Amino acid sequence: MAAGPDVRPQAHGREDGAHLRGVAAGQAVFDEAGIVAAVGRVRERAHLVVLDGRVGVALDDGGGPPPGGHVGTLPPLYPEWLGDRSFCQAHGVRFPYVVGEMANGIATTGMVAAAARAGLLGFFGAAGLPVAAVDRALDELAATPGEHAPWGVNLIRSPHEPATENRVADLLLRRGVRRVSVSAFTEPSLAVVRCAATGLRRGPHGVHRRVRLFPKVSHPVVAERFMSPAPAALLRALVDDGHLTREEAELAGHVPLAEDITVEGDSGGHTDNRPLVALLPAITALRDEVVRRFGYREPVRVGAAGGLGSPAGVAAAFALGAAYVLTGSVNQAAVESGLSADAKEMVAAADISDVVMAPAADLFEFGGKVQVLSRGTMYAVRAAKLYELYVGHSSLEEIPDRVRLKLEREVLHASLEEVWAETARFWQAVDPGQLVHAEAEPKHRMALLFRWYLGRSSHWAIDGERARRADYQVWCGPAMGAFNRWAAGSHLAPVGNRSVGDIGLNLLEGAAVVTRAQQLRSHGLPVPARAFAFTPRRLAGERHGA
Repeated sequence: MAAGPDVRPQAHGREDGAHLRGVAAGQAVFDEAGIVAAVGRVRERAHLVVLDGRVGVALDDGGGPPPGGHVGTLPPLYPEWLGDRSFCQAHGVRFPYVVGEMANGIATTGMVAAAARAGLLGFFGAAGLPVAAVDRALDELAATPGEHAPWGVNLIRSPHEPATENRVADLLLRRGVRRVSVSAFTEPSLAVVRCAATGLRRGPHGVHRRVRLFPKVSHPVVAERFMSPAPAALLRALVDDGHLTREEAELAGHVPLAEDITVEGDSGGHTDNRPLVALLPAITALRDEVVRRFGYREPVRVGAAGGLGSPAGVAAAFALGAAYVLTGSVNQAAVESGLSADAKEMVAAADISDVVMAPAADLFEFGGKVQVLSRGTMYAVRAAKLYELYVGHSSLEEIPDRVRLKLEREVLHASLEEVWAETARFWQAVDPGQLVHAEAEPKHRMALLFRWYLGRSSHWAIDGERARRADYQVWCGPAMGAFNRWAAGSHLAPVGNRSVGDIGLNLLEGAAVVTRAQQLRSHGLPVPARAFAFTPRRLAGERHGA
């Protein structure tokens, strides 16, 4: 173990408190308390020593390893170095950490700006918002401090509203958005390929990208599609329609659609519930094969998301080879989150098992599901009942009167006629073709009406409509419970103290400590179990409270 280059990123945690006392620099320690204290000081060289048959550790005081018994040295460890350093260089961030794009604006412009100030990369949650609202958000994001402040915007697959998907892509390109997180796509669409290929040009070191994609994937087949060059048929169609130049299309055939692929394990919202520890290694191995196949000059980075609610989880993702990590659920209770104060308190009380799969609004007819909070809300049960009625009947008129009355009284809180009138007004403004379809197909009319409840339930949680508290739909994964357990008893336990920067930096700092503990243990030091536990700290420069 040799010391690495003397590159010293600025520490973001205050180097004080009991967690840093108990061991003097240059002095070898062999007792449990001393080893635990030494593990926490990740920014110092750690020398392994053996004396009288015992393995201990000494921190560097500037004079090198202690005399006698020295067997090796671990260089300083910084949270900045946990992931792929090319990620930070490519995106102009300090840390390999992404604040994910929680839909319906829950990942607010304020959250994105706060992430940028903390050295993290944040994505605005554009999914589910009107195009005009996304446009207004871009005005706010454009004012984010810094010449090229690191942020991006989400583009979500819209199977029922392809025109909306294309309008959002048009807007992002017109406004010069440089990073686009694409989610819920099983294969590239015209809008996705257009975002990736627009502005491609030859540079002195290969192909230069104007827009960088961040696809979320949870299946190797889907991952391969986004690691591969854009499909030739889509490129030809975009050239024919005047959306791409021939040069852009030609270059797009030689580079991956995306250089940053986020592998999403068991998470909130749309999820396949796959364990990250099984999925990530499979896709990183696939990445290596795809890179060899196409002979790419630039790296394809694979990040990790899903279940990352504690320092140990984040450290495990990096140990599996993740180039960066992405968090979602744990940011919902942050002060910058667009979720209502009421719903934030609900997620802050959630445990690991307080989540359940429930019907999804955007994939209702196909049986698609999302993972949501189950504690304190009846949304999952009521949404499942709506899907059961949809599958079992051909029209609203087929539903028995007693079932209909119960539905109106306990779930919709309105008559079917009233709900349909509101539903029709919405689709008349957004996509009148849906109403034509509903007129011809009663089952589609039933689906649109039931989707009214599924869609409104998210807004009730965002708006904090207490009368509909039992119907709150809050996308949430088990990471939220892991985070709440970890934060219990610390300054991060109260919702008012949870800034997105404080959350991210504490997870990274803790991941560095867990990583150092494992490094020392794997080289023979008897590291106590409690050395792997990191308590959240108040970080210098972080502002607390709403």
